Amino acid sequence: MGNGARWRVTCKVFRPVPLPIPDLDYLHQTLDTLLAIPSPVGRTQEATEWCRKTLCDWAPTEIHVSRKGVLSATFAGKKADEPRGITAHLDTLGGLVKTINPNGRFHLFQLGNYSWNSIENEAVRVFAQNGRCYCGSVIVANASHHLHQGENGNAEVPRNENTIEVRLDACANSAEEVAELGIEIGDFVAFEPRTIWSEGYVRSRFLDDKALVACLLAALKAIYDSNTPFTQRTTVFLTNYEEQEHGGASGWPADLSELLALDVAPVGEGQQSKESRCTLCVADADGPYDVELGQKLRRLARENDVELLPDVFPKYASDAGAARKAGLDARFALIGPGVDATHGIERTHIEALEATTKMIIAYLTC
Repeated sequence: MGNGARWRVTCKVFRPVPLPIPDLDYLHQTLDTLLAIPSPVGRTQEATEWCRKTLCDWAPTEIHVSRKGVLSATFAGKKADEPRGITAHLDTLGGLVKTINPNGRFHLFQLGNYSWNSIENEAVRVFAQNGRCYCGSVIVANASHHLHQGENGNAEVPRNENTIEVRLDACANSAEEVAELGIEIGDFVAFEPRTIWSEGYVRSRFLDDKALVACLLAALKAIYDSNTPFTQRTTVFLTNYEEQEHGGASGWPADLSELLALDVAPVGEGQQSKESRCTLCVADADGPYDVELGQKLRRLARENDVELLPDVFPKYASDAGAARKAGLDARFALIGPGVDATHGIERTHIEALEATTKMIIAYLTC
C-alpha cells in the first residue's frame, strides 16, 4: 500500500431483531375485563374460563385446566432443549363467611393476607349456596359515628376479625334471615375492585396479579400477531392459589429448565421499585433467585431499552417459591411492574405495564 493509504475496517455491530410491539389498548381492555371478574382464592373458575376462551381465539395450542384449577398451555419453540415456563396468578384476596351474628351481620375469614383496615367500607359481593349473589359492605361493628364519645367517633375501636363485619344489602336482621337468603358459613366474599384509569395510572384492587395476567396475554398476542417464533418450548401457567402460597406447587413439566414468575413489585420506603418501571426481584422471603437467569434478563432489558430495576423484598413470596419448595429442579426468576399500596387500593402506571410486557416478549422470543 502506498504512502497515505489507509486500511478501511468494517465492524459489524450486533443489533437485536426488533421485538413484536404489544398492543397497549388490548392490554388495557384485558386488564379491565379481568378486574371486573371476581376471583378470590378458591373461586377462580370464571376468570380461568375467560382466559381459556381468550387463548383459544388466537393461540393454536392445546389448553388444559388441571383438577386443581391451574390453566396451562404449551407452545412449540425453535428448540426444546431448555424448555421454559412462565406463570402469573388469577386468584386475589377475598374472604369467606366465618361467623353469622344474631343481628344478621357476619365476620370474615381472610383469603390471602391483608390488613383489616384496608377493606373497611369496601363494597362486597357474597356468593350464596343457592347461586344468588348479594351486595353488602365491610364496616366496623357499631359503625355510626354519633354513637361514640368524643370527636374521633369509632376511631378508637380496634380493627380485627372480631370487629370488622359485613352488612348485607338485604332483609337480613337475624341469623335466621341470613340463612333464608341461602347464605351459609364458608360462602365466598369478593371485594369490589374500584378500577380507575387517570393520566396513565391505573388504581384498583387486585392489580396483584391481574395486571401481570394482562401483560402476559398481551405479550402472547403480540408474538402470535407478528408470527414470531418462541425460542424454546414454553408452558404458560395461570395459577389459582398463589395468595395461599401453594399456587405453583404442582403441575410443572418435569423437564422444565427455567421458570419466570410474573408478580407485582411493592413500591415504598427502602425499595428501588417505581410505579413507572419494571422490577427484577433479586431475592424475597424464600431467598435469592437464580443469578444466571437474572443476568440473562438484565441483558435482555439492555438490548431492548427497558429500564429494569433490581430490588429485594424480605416479606414477599411467589409461585416460583412454591415451585422451588415442591422440588422443581429449575432456574427461577421474577419480574413485574412497580405497584404502590400492595394488598390495598393498588396503583401502577401504563409505562410499567408496557415495560413488563416487553420483557416477557423478549424472554419468550430471544
